[in-house]
Amino acid sequence: MKFTNGYWMLKPEFDFGFAVEYYRSKITKDRVEILCPGVSIRERGDTLSGPVLTVAFSAPMENVLRVNIRHFTGVQEQGPEYELTEEPVKPLIEENEQELTIQSGKLTATVSKAQRGWSVVYSADGKRLTESGYRGMARALHKPTGKSYMIDSLYLDVGEKVYGFGERFTPYVKNGQVVECWNEDGGTASEISYKTVPFYMTNRGYGVFVETPGDVSFEVASEKVERVQFSHPGESLTYDIIYGETPKAILDRYTALTGRPALPPAWSFGLWLTTSFTTSYDEATVTKLIDGMEKYQIPLNVFHFDCFWMKGYNWCDFEWDPDTFPDPRAMLKRLKSRGLHICVWINPYIAQASPLFAEGMEKGYLITKENGDVWQSDLWQPGMGILDVTNPEAKAWFCGHLKRLLDMGVDCFKTDFGERIPVRGVKYFDGSDPVKMHNYFSYLYNQMVFELLEQERGKGEAMLFARSATAGGQKFPVHWGGDNSACYVSMAETLRAGLSLGQSGFGFWSHDISGFEKTAPADVYKRWCAFGMLSSHSRLHGSGSYRVPWLFGEESCVVLKEFVNLKCRLMPYIFNAAVEAHEHGVPVLRAMMLEFPDDIAAEPCDTQYMLGGSLLVAPVFHEDGHVDYYLPEGRWTSLLNGQVTEGGRWVRETHDFHSLPLMVRPNTVLPMGACETQADYDYTDGVTLHVYEPEDGELTLTIPDTKGNVDACYTLTVHGDDVTVETDSRKPYHVVLHRSGSTISLA
Repeated sequence: MKFTNGYWMLKPEFDFGFAVEYYRSKITKDRVEILCPGVSIRERGDTLSGPVLTVAFSAPMENVLRVNIRHFTGVQEQGPEYELTEEPVKPLIEENEQELTIQSGKLTATVSKAQRGWSVVYSADGKRLTESGYRGMARALHKPTGKSYMIDSLYLDVGEKVYGFGERFTPYVKNGQVVECWNEDGGTASEISYKTVPFYMTNRGYGVFVETPGDVSFEVASEKVERVQFSHPGESLTYDIIYGETPKAILDRYTALTGRPALPPAWSFGLWLTTSFTTSYDEATVTKLIDGMEKYQIPLNVFHFDCFWMKGYNWCDFEWDPDTFPDPRAMLKRLKSRGLHICVWINPYIAQASPLFAEGMEKGYLITKENGDVWQSDLWQPGMGILDVTNPEAKAWFCGHLKRLLDMGVDCFKTDFGERIPVRGVKYFDGSDPVKMHNYFSYLYNQMVFELLEQERGKGEAMLFARSATAGGQKFPVHWGGDNSACYVSMAETLRAGLSLGQSGFGFWSHDISGFEKTAPADVYKRWCAFGMLSSHSRLHGSGSYRVPWLFGEESCVVLKEFVNLKCRLMPYIFNAAVEAHEHGVPVLRAMMLEFPDDIAAEPCDTQYMLGGSLLVAPVFHEDGHVDYYLPEGRWTSLLNGQVTEGGRWVRETHDFHSLPLMVRPNTVLPMGACETQADYDYTDGVTLHVYEPEDGELTLTIPDTKGNVDACYTLTVHGDDVTVETDSRKPYHVVLHRSGSTISLA
């Protein structure tokens, strides 16, 4: 939200109270409170009238400083608030005549005491990170409405780039953009997002998390080009400055605070096939689709039933449409006998035609208007109401219906919607603020379903595909990116969203392979299959047409099979990256700057990514097969053809449909599994350790089991072309050395 006209002029419809100077402080063992008047205090009389801001500093964990700015403290704040995991530390506080410093770990805030010189400089390891200074902290009163806003802004350095904010389809580097943290239904060709997160990180060693699930507005070098400004309505503003020695360290600390991504079950990393959205289907159709995948020998792990598994106008009643699925229990048993896991689509909207609507209305389980009527809409399912996720009895009721499905043989859920949540004239069971609940609804909704899955299937087996999210939602993976269109441009938009989401603490991400809207031409389908299978999760899904490969030509079947087989063989490596995401918040599909923070050329890269720490992937976004990608320094090897390319430069190549730039980082031990037909298997049994362009010395590799526990550890000692291996594994393994385009089988 913009509060100025240019740099000098303030918007006339606002009254402002800026922090002008330090007046006095109150220091306790774990907190500093500073009074900041809106005028310069030269004599006692200047203390009369206001405004005055109270700025408090504390340390919720090491290397994190919390900043709370308040104007009126008598305002009653309604929840919800984010569920944070704090590890408070006692900050080191020092004060002299010139300044006051507050230190958490290596992160220091230095408050100036100069007259008319209010500033807070954040630094770490002797380096200045950012600063809140002149006309930074403020309270703004909108005079026509009486609505107040709290504001702060942090300076950007020359060359400083801003990333994150959740799923964003706009340019990957966020400088120059207005970012509204407000979940809406927009599609990939829009600045609107399903997953907005009030967190950003920069390439200068810090991140910023605004602690409110409400409507936070960011001006990212868009109002004042030298600052990131953030604001939201109310009388207080709380945010955290998070220091990290590396970008991955920032994500580690941010997810330690907001929640680690749960580890999805290993089977979920295989190929998913769905009915698509509005297609006509019954059990015969589903069986035909699965038979086709078997015919072409394309491994399939999960089958997903989209919306119309229920009768039209009845979403959600959690009853299989009897006209198309007369005996769902028997059907599911037949499908599961083929080794498939089953997913069904759900959402928290209860249509008026559903028998559950009357029950929910009678028992007070639906969001109501202030007058007690059920809030209803004709947008989506006619007459629908929405589950009140703040009501424990309503949640138990909803989960009871989901449990019926789990008992029937369903394994997991696609939790669709959660962003069309009303804010005006509605009330919640627990009195929550409707504005804050708009974004936070998705957190409670996904938490409810995820915890049910953990309860019924056990920890490590809970899996959902979530559409909407806010900060902390990463705890309930996996998150789906959409809705995209069936074209190369949308394919690239989708990737930008995935990169941004990964830099917002979300470890696992999927998208609709070949695009959701319309039907892709065969070339787009084949290119997207390669991209989709080289993601953390992989789902064939569309809107009005099926996404099975034979509808796109025989070559599409071959291409899909090749990349599904490849992903299965890569699972020892990919699942290791998944464990890292679970333990440290580093995404499986990660931006180049996360792995190469000292390489300036890697900072803006948005058409390529690292899959884990060692595989560079550059999807082909052009009909003619050409692709431009950046290789950091070193000798990189193509996983697909063994060709070695010297890095430190941009590369242009042309690839057929069976290939794309898939480059192995030098000095890598890449484990390749012995199974190419499923995602969950014994990753150590018959594993091949591929050693790429190694330096002399030791390389260590761990391989997990399908529960995420370390199953085997390998220590490789390299001396020239000699490689020796020490391991605690008793299972057979092989070693292949890759050097200068040649391969040497060592064992």
